[in-house]
Amino acid sequence: MRQPHRAATLAAAGTLLLGLSGCSGGWAGWGGGAFGASTEDSISVLMVNNPQMVDLQQLTAEHFTAETGIRVNFTVLPENDVRDKISQEFSSQAGQYDVASLSNFEIPIYAGAEWITPMDEFLAEDPGFDQDDILDPMETSLSHEGQVYGQPFYGESSFLMYRRDLVEAEGLTMPENPTWPEVAEIAAALDGAEPGMAGICLRGQPGWGQVIAPLTTVVNTFGGTWFTEDWQARVDSPEFTEAVRFYVDLVRQHGQAGAPQSGFTECLNNLTQGDAAMWYDATSAAGSLEAEGSPVKGKIGYAPAPVVETDSAGWLYAWAWGIQEASRNKDAAWEFVSWASGKEYEQLVGEELGWSRVPAGKRASTYENEEYLEVAGSFAQPTRQAIESADPADPGVQPRPALGVQFVGIPEFPDLGTQVSQEISSAIAGRTSVEDALARGQRLASDVAERYLSREGS
Repeated sequence: MRQPHRAATLAAAGTLLLGLSGCSGGWAGWGGGAFGASTEDSISVLMVNNPQMVDLQQLTAEHFTAETGIRVNFTVLPENDVRDKISQEFSSQAGQYDVASLSNFEIPIYAGAEWITPMDEFLAEDPGFDQDDILDPMETSLSHEGQVYGQPFYGESSFLMYRRDLVEAEGLTMPENPTWPEVAEIAAALDGAEPGMAGICLRGQPGWGQVIAPLTTVVNTFGGTWFTEDWQARVDSPEFTEAVRFYVDLVRQHGQAGAPQSGFTECLNNLTQGDAAMWYDATSAAGSLEAEGSPVKGKIGYAPAPVVETDSAGWLYAWAWGIQEASRNKDAAWEFVSWASGKEYEQLVGEELGWSRVPAGKRASTYENEEYLEVAGSFAQPTRQAIESADPADPGVQPRPALGVQFVGIPEFPDLGTQVSQEISSAIAGRTSVEDALARGQRLASDVAERYLSREGS
């Protein structure tokens, strides 16, 4: 599979736009921290303020620093803010931060631009980290040209969540590996199963990390792709069009009220409150559905991401650690990464904060831990299966020009995906047709493709 060459990547990476909701919806809590320049016995870490990261911040001094003597100066910011700051910091190679939280979207791009450090030498000298325990799709998505550049802190895929009690009550059967047409039939049957209940909830909110995330997995399994391996835009192709029309029709006919404004959080609330019978979205949602006090705890079934032409269709996402190439304290930075993404840290969180708060989705051993399974037993194995079946290098029926399941791993995709998402959200709202929406999307995608074709020809 061809990757954009370094000159093209470097030129484009500086234009990275912001706004990915992390596919799991992000978290809008308070973020703070103190910045201090790195020294021989300290490092500076720039990270998103998601709950798992806040837990890490709280545990670091008492455990990591106490054990290693390395002080960690955290700067903790909301997602959009931290992406902006990371992009500025790493593109300039200022060296003020040694480590940053990056997703599997940025890691290969930053690696191609030589903004982050390969980790293979560190791994060779740190067998206790146990790289073989990292789930293969996670390692693949955080690598570039055969080298590892990132370590996952936690990860997710996507699957179908459904009210098992209602499916049984209606005399229906959820297939072990459902297809999208089968899901549409079940959604129709469950529509109105309880007063005001929609058959299914699907994201319709604009954003490359909102509606585009689940929709691109549907496009993949219907046989479509954003770009061919040789950079031909295919947004208005028959396969892409069929997938989008299916998605739009399904959510318009049997989906939730307010679908054009619905994202992760809205669908989570709909399923939790009994306003939807099914939901296709991030595996990370299961923890909330099964939490103490959830009205649907114990009522939810979990099935693999629906398919059509592919064997699997779930997306792949990780918050991971990258070490800045300009860091002057890379050995200490690696010690932090090794600790934060290690098995012992998961055990620490489980014992001190509770097993439901473990940053899971990255290690095979997590899904063999009886203490974790006691809390996450209903969704742990479906989550692991979803992650392990995701293939960021080959998510569809044809070769791709860049890594990515629910996105195309190029710097231009946030802007492209967001603009196309606005057209598709308008189609969900009934303000435009799918064909018109994708015709505009094709023009935008063709402009991006031309840039890569011209670079490869230069």
